[in-house]
Amino acid sequence: MSDEGGGSASLRVCNPNLELAEPAGGSYFVSTYPPFSAWSGAGGREWRHRLDTPRSKPSSVPLGLYVHIPFCVDRCHYCYYLSHDDRLDDLDRYIRALESELELHARTPALGGRELDFVYFGGGTPSLLSAARIERLMSALQDVWSWHSTREVSFECAPRSTTTKKLEALRDWGVTRISLGAQQMNDEVLRANGRVHLTADVEAAYRDIREVGFAVVNVDLIVGLVGETDETFDSSLERIVELEPDSVTIYQLEIPLNTPLWSSLQHGEVPTIASWATKRDRLRRAFDRLERAGYAQASAYAAVRDPERHRFLYQIEQYHGADLLGIGASAFSHIDGFNQQNLPDLGEYLERVEDREPPLFRVYESTPEECMIREFVLQLKLGRVERAYFAEKFGIDLERRFATPLSDLEARGWLGVDDDHVTVTREGLLRVDRMLQSFYLPEHRGIRYS
Repeated sequence: MSDEGGGSASLRVCNPNLELAEPAGGSYFVSTYPPFSAWSGAGGREWRHRLDTPRSKPSSVPLGLYVHIPFCVDRCHYCYYLSHDDRLDDLDRYIRALESELELHARTPALGGRELDFVYFGGGTPSLLSAARIERLMSALQDVWSWHSTREVSFECAPRSTTTKKLEALRDWGVTRISLGAQQMNDEVLRANGRVHLTADVEAAYRDIREVGFAVVNVDLIVGLVGETDETFDSSLERIVELEPDSVTIYQLEIPLNTPLWSSLQHGEVPTIASWATKRDRLRRAFDRLERAGYAQASAYAAVRDPERHRFLYQIEQYHGADLLGIGASAFSHIDGFNQQNLPDLGEYLERVEDREPPLFRVYESTPEECMIREFVLQLKLGRVERAYFAEKFGIDLERRFATPLSDLEARGWLGVDDDHVTVTREGLLRVDRMLQSFYLPEHRGIRYS
């Protein structure tokens, strides 16, 4: 299998043909299937035809909206998302483009007239927008597509750009969930990774978020950052536990090949980084600590105070086959089994939308089997998969369809299979994104993810 660039050490399970590579560099987190690298620049005509055709799924299938804000004050060393720290003059033009793109989709037979179940604003740094721009963006989007029945609206905030005035605007326009990107609560580690905020900024932003009032407050952390030790990570987690957020999300550091950190590693400019084994050990201890503090593990990455009240619908609904419309440069959509990504180049995206043309970059039309695999591997990240769900929706017996990888992973102690569920163990959840390739079709194993 490809290791996506040097320094890989692989995990092997009982089946010698089943190898779970753990490269030092490359993409790790799985957000869709088939992998992005299988998507093609061809197929734009088919995508437009799909939108121009009334959908084939029942009308009860949820629909979500993702809004990408690709602007930052500065680029973190490990960041691989599309973001610009040199194009802030384009913010107003970009807001107009988001409205125009949403208008293009709102008129299509496949999407027009449907209600939005959930909305997510990601980046980049969405909180970089001023309060006035937040008002303008929210007003423009809701003029095009009503949110009156939307169950969740999430908004990513960076500590230093979060203000009371912005938060009040978000609350008043219907945001229900704030995700605060702390990443670590140690100033030396934050500086070493190019973060523009310090610990005091996290604490001040969190205090403002609580005072303004939102239904759910999530704090993001990353395990394995440059300069991190067991002591700095554990103490960071303790400071987060003291804040008592509703949800704590912890990602293991990945180093895609297009990041400044990967370049620095290649040139020997960064000291040793944590191994995957070290990151898993720290994450294991973190979930143990959160459980002692009253949290319950809700996925491979998150622990929540109340599993019923603090559900992350943007994630859960997508993992169960919801449609997702993405707007903005590089945003991707999944509509009725058809995958599509927008142009990643900001200038090209703006020009295409201003010409009233869909900003298509690459597409992939999934087969029914690929749609089934997509839902199965994504639901594994939640820790438990209902066998009856797949029998009813796809007409398959999971244990029979995936007999070999399930048996291999069960022998490893990473999951278990009974009459009702496939359940991923704590050890399995710690490495779940590597496990998922075990269930891919042969042509999608070992290829670049993005």
